[in-house]
Order: sequence, then structure tokens, then C-alpha cells
Amino acid sequence: MKKPVASGSPRHLRAADLLATAQLATAATVGVTRVVEGVHQSVWRTLGAPGGTNAGQTRGLTGLVYRSIGGATRLVGHGLQLALARLQPLLESGAADAPGTPQREAVLAALNGVMGDHLADHNNAFATRIALYTFEGQALDLQRPLKLKRPRARLVLLIHGLCMNDLQWHTSYDGEPADHGQTLCAALDASALYLRYNTGRHVSTNGRALADLLEQLYKSWPTPLQELIVVAHSMGGLLIRSAVHIARARALHWPNVLESIVFLGTPHHGAPLERAGNWIDLLLGSTPWSAPFTRLTQLRSAGITDLRYGFATDADWQGKERFRRAPDRRSVLPLPAGVACYAVAATTASKRSLLADRLLGDGLVPLHSALGQHAEPLHTLAFAKTAQWIGYRMNHMQLLGHPDVTRQILHWLN
Repeated sequence: MKKPVASGSPRHLRAADLLATAQLATAATVGVTRVVEGVHQSVWRTLGAPGGTNAGQTRGLTGLVYRSIGGATRLVGHGLQLALARLQPLLESGAADAPGTPQREAVLAALNGVMGDHLADHNNAFATRIALYTFEGQALDLQRPLKLKRPRARLVLLIHGLCMNDLQWHTSYDGEPADHGQTLCAALDASALYLRYNTGRHVSTNGRALADLLEQLYKSWPTPLQELIVVAHSMGGLLIRSAVHIARARALHWPNVLESIVFLGTPHHGAPLERAGNWIDLLLGSTPWSAPFTRLTQLRSAGITDLRYGFATDADWQGKERFRRAPDRRSVLPLPAGVACYAVAATTASKRSLLADRLLGDGLVPLHSALGQHAEPLHTLAFAKTAQWIGYRMNHMQLLGHPDVTRQILHWLN
């Protein structure tokens, strides 16, 4: 008889998590110490006291204390990480490659969305690696011959959005399972794969990785791949646009079989919530006492700040301070030529209005952004009128599995 799992059992945890958590704890302690020192120095500066050699630092004995705290934290953290790294092989017991629980993967996806660039830059075990997965949750190893059940010549690729993962496509609606991928496979005689990636990294960084990954897939697919259909939710739409742009510039092969892209609530021209976060940076930085706290708002990832205006190319962010308030000066990136592109937008309102279009939208993305509409004609995306659809009384997350959305996708693709 199977032994029941006790309440509170750490079934979602792995030994590698100890090392990853130690790295995060060390970085957090050092970061908080810097914030406190910055506030301290701001107060001293108003009294005419000079600061340290760098902005936001104190001097003399006070500065020595803060430096000692930071140095000791890093020293202890480094020692702890070395010890845990030695223990990790003894604790894993073969479970490291086992599929994670949906709860674990959801937490990791959210963490990567918020600070995934930091995790990747520091080789933290919590950082998500870009990979393709089957419906059953099996990660594809493209370095080996693929063993799949009845691979088709037509492939549907589903790409999730910010702070999410591939498992969240498997939703339910009114108690019934709902998955665009499986429905499309049955109707179109296609195979389905799901992308998982670190949404905290720059969109164009992920775009380059996706372009390479799809080229590997194209070459290793068990049967000649004739048609690729992409269904992309939210940030995933920016990612596929970036990947196609990069792949065509490098003359890769897979864009030649890219037939259709369906965008679900994609912030083609950005999302107001990130622009609001940028205003918080400005407000906190307006006084010497609150300025040190801008470090807390600037923990948000490169992926999040890319959503300010919908950055999808390297030129949009390279050489620029991503937390500095600036006008929209993106590179012009039209929809990929020769590909049938469709835009699904949603609004929580029951009908269109100025408020519903510009402020409400689907709760995260306004209608004009999801439909590719822009005041500047060069940035307007050329979706045909028949290739646009709006779901009413529907929010951003419901786009993942709402049956009305599925029916509309099937109507277009059929």
C-alpha cells in the first residue's frame, strides 16, 4: 500500500535547491546592506557630511562597518555554497532529472520572470534553461535521435508568457480540460510541442536561443517538417517575432516552413504596468532620502523592462540604461513577411469603449497593443481585419484555454 505523503512534505524540493537558495540569500543580504547604507549616507549628506569614494557609500568607521558586513556575508555565503556543492551529489539520489511538480514549476517560473536574468548571470540552479517539451512533460534532447509517438509533418509550437511555464497551457474551463495544443493536433493532424524558457532574460536574448533551438529541431525531426504553426501567449509573441527576425538574418532553414503565428494577448507595443514601474523609479529617485530604495524597484528583470514598449531586438536595449525614463525609440519590426499572422485580444469589459480599450484591456495588455495598433504608422502591425478577434468579458489568463479562443484559432487555421 502506498504511504500517504504527510502534510508539509518537501516533495517539491531538491538538493540543488539548497545551493541555489544560499546564493540568493547571500545576494539579498548584501543588497539590503547597500540600501541601508545608502539611506544612512543620504541623511549624513543633508547635514553636510562627505560620503565615501562611491555614490551611496559612507566613509570612516561607519563605512568600514558596512563594508565589513558585506565582506563577511560574501565570505560566509561562499563557504556555505562550497559546502552545499559537495553535499549535493550525496543528497540527489537520482531525483535531479525527475519532472518537477506543477507547483514547483509554477514557483520557479514566477521567480525567473522577476529575476531570471540575475539567476542566469550567476549560474543559479533556479535559472530556467530553454527547452522543448511534449504534452506529457518530457524534455526533448535534440543531441540524440528523437523518439516520439507518431511525429507528424505539421507541428504546433506553443510559447508561454512572462512568469509562466509550459505546464500552464494545460488549463481547465468550467471544470473541463482545455489545451489549445491538443485540440489543434486532433483537428489538424499535427504534433504539438511546448517551449519553456527563462522569461526574465531579454526578449532578444531568448529570441536568439529559440532561433538556434528551432534550427536543431528542424534538422532532427523524425519526418521531414513541412509546416510550423506557432501559438504564442503574451511575451511569447514578442519572442517568436524576435526569433524569426534573427533566424532570417542568419539564413536559417526553419522559417521556410513557418506557416502561421497566432498571437494571444501579446503586448506588441508594451504594457502599462511596466511603464508604471518606470515612473516609480522616477518618484523614488526624486528625493535623497528615498533614492536608495530605487534599488528595490530595479530588481525587476530585463524581460519585464522589455515590456515597457515591447522590445524585441538587441538594438532596442543595448547600450541603454534600462531603468531610465525614455521615449519609445524601438527599431521598426514588422510582422514576418510570408507568414499568416493573427491577433487575439481580450477585454474584461462587455463592449468596446475608450476606457475598455486604453485602460482596461485584458487586465494586463490594452487592446491597441494586443492588436498591433500604434499612433506611429511605422510601428503599426499589419494584421488584416479578418485576422483580428476580440474576446469580451475575458482576462489575460483566460486566453490560455478559453473554448471561444480555441474555436477562433481553428476557424483561421482551417
